[in-house]
Amino acid sequence: MSGEAFGRGTPTRACPCGSQLAYAVCCGPLLAGERPAATAEALMRSRYTAFALGDEAYLLRTWHPRTRPNRIGLDPGLRWTGLDVRRSERGGTGDEDGVVEFVASWTDAGGSTGRLHEVSRFERRAGRWVYVDGQHR
Repeated sequence: MSGEAFGRGTPTRACPCGSQLAYAVCCGPLLAGERPAATAEALMRSRYTAFALGDEAYLLRTWHPRTRPNRIGLDPGLRWTGLDVRRSERGGTGDEDGVVEFVASWTDAGGSTGRLHEVSRFERRAGRWVYVDGQHR
């Protein structure tokens, strides 16, 4: 879903992350800075939602400082159309690191489709989950 199609002001709509929860109770509070992600998977889902909504500031804010780029340069012609979480290892409320494997689907402005398959690594830093890096499959 694109940011314009979804809209941040639609609290009853399903969250783009595919959780089947309303955006207002799922990823919305994380993107708004109202609460941190409780698990590595929750952070990964919120980062997918940030990509879908074009929220580069959230993506940078949740990226580990040692691996974070200066800017991301989101493609406004790319629409993220679905998320499939394949597996999560560690990354729970009592863990300090975690791994989440996912496949994210997209469509570009020309109508081409594709998938991003990644195994992402997360760490807890100052009590908050951050994205470290990922391997594309």
